[in-house]
Amino acid sequence: MHDPTEQPPLVVHVVSQLDLGGMENGLINLITHMPAGRYRHAIVCLKDHGDYHAHIRERGVEIISLHKRDGKDLGHYLRMYRTLRKLQPDLVHTRNLPGLKGQLVAALAGVKLRVHGEHARDLCDLHGTRRRYRLLRRALRPLIGHFITVSAELRRWLIEHDGAEPERVSQIPNGVDSVQFHPRLGPPAAVGPAGFMQDNAFVIGSVGRMDEVKSHVTLVDAFLRLIASPHPAHQRLRLMIIGDGPMRAECQAMLSRAGAAHRAWLPGERTDIAQLLRAMDLFVLPSRAEGSSNTILEAMATGLPVVATNVGGNPELVHPGFTGILVPPCSPDLMAAAIADYCRIPEMGTRHGARARSQVIAHHSLPAMARSYLAIYDALASAAR
Repeated sequence: MHDPTEQPPLVVHVVSQLDLGGMENGLINLITHMPAGRYRHAIVCLKDHGDYHAHIRERGVEIISLHKRDGKDLGHYLRMYRTLRKLQPDLVHTRNLPGLKGQLVAALAGVKLRVHGEHARDLCDLHGTRRRYRLLRRALRPLIGHFITVSAELRRWLIEHDGAEPERVSQIPNGVDSVQFHPRLGPPAAVGPAGFMQDNAFVIGSVGRMDEVKSHVTLVDAFLRLIASPHPAHQRLRLMIIGDGPMRAECQAMLSRAGAAHRAWLPGERTDIAQLLRAMDLFVLPSRAEGSSNTILEAMATGLPVVATNVGGNPELVHPGFTGILVPPCSPDLMAAAIADYCRIPEMGTRHGARARSQVIAHHSLPAMARSYLAIYDALASAAR
């Protein structure tokens, strides 16, 4: 039991950067749903942080950037060491491959309690098999008091490939705010540029950073195949991809070359994701690799059926024939066929979307997620005492 006269223990969360993204949103949700007064929090960003989560400072959360340069930047380890020595945290929680070496820095800085989270594999090691990173994880494993993964697939990977002891690896599913993300209550809002939405439009939507691993080009390819077909229902199709990144220009170019730019809207990063999800009829995640997608959970909470690739933690969220359809990665023809089913059979989407929201409410609440993290922090603190 924590003495209320003492200052709550400090947890320092080490992340690559604090931007608009699933892991970053998950961290903010965790901090805001932890019981008040149990732990204090600070966030250390290896690179920089935007202003998307500035509201978290109002809860007394300090956000520190180490300004790591691209490539090798040994100086950021010294900056991290000095930051940890200054903050004197009770526990350090690193995340993903970029934060892993922070475990060694935290140990050298005298931090006794150390947790590492795996939310998704790194872009340079999508399958977790590169020898260099495997050796790094094995070398640092003794320094880590406990591992947390967001999916059962990542938990199996840590145990089977990296030799982590099963009792030191916990799976905590991501949570989602089912109040903020709720089904639309009437006709869809008119979003996008003039002429994008029509009364009978069927909007295919996706949300995520537009880089190669998210493979939005596969979705664009599938969309172009559908609108090129003679089926009358396909003339209702519209495409909305929310997010920014290096592949956004390529996707826009594909649409322009096909003369379909007017039927698609790629507005870049947005902060009104909940409202835009309610303008969609189907959510599609075309990733080549995935941990446990927050955007899938947000779409399910919105009451949307989901077409997703059969990779990573997606099969743990999307149940084929019940809440959505799974397709192989990089298969635009099969993705197009799955989308066509929902476009042609609207009642199927209604059934699957309702089941998806029920699943989220039952198994992915934010308070339940926060309690699970709290239990691990408390157990490590008790064992240390």
